[in-house]
Amino acid sequence: MTMTMHPWTHPQSQQMQLVAIPKLVLNALARGEAVDDAHSSLITPYLAGVECIGLWRMRSEQIVDTPSDAPWVTRLIIVPGVDGAVGIAGFHGAPDGAGMVEVGYRIAPEYRRRGYARRALETLLSVASASADVQIVRATISPENHPSRSLVDGYGFTEVGEQWDEEDGLETIFEVAARGSGAA
Repeated sequence: MTMTMHPWTHPQSQQMQLVAIPKLVLNALARGEAVDDAHSSLITPYLAGVECIGLWRMRSEQIVDTPSDAPWVTRLIIVPGVDGAVGIAGFHGAPDGAGMVEVGYRIAPEYRRRGYARRALETLLSVASASADVQIVRATISPENHPSRSLVDGYGFTEVGEQWDEEDGLETIFEVAARGSGAA
């Protein structure tokens, strides 16, 4: 499967899409500038704020250095009937040489505890499973982030180690095979 910039849809419903962020929008967010295009209504104060700017800077540089990562990385989580994106989700990049992709997701505080992270993870697992290049899906989670830990536990992820992340500190590494990853 060739990865494209087309929206990713939840595997069992049309109630959520993960929409690619155009390069110009990503670059504006990375610079902390106002977004001025068709996507501007989707960019919430949370997404344009301090909690996300580091991510935008990293992804903006990443797609300059590795353009083939662009269709894989962070996307807007769009839910019908909700003004603006409820959060972001995607992979940290294209599959590596071992066929591993790492998932990432953030839900705006006002939309947490409504199942959006769960549906975003289900969508990412579906995309990974459909790609012949993906063998392993990884999630790295702070030991204090109990909601994310609980979420990945329900999809067969197992703890495989720890790592130190420059931005996030200590993280526990979880992995699951791309094929057959579904809710337990």
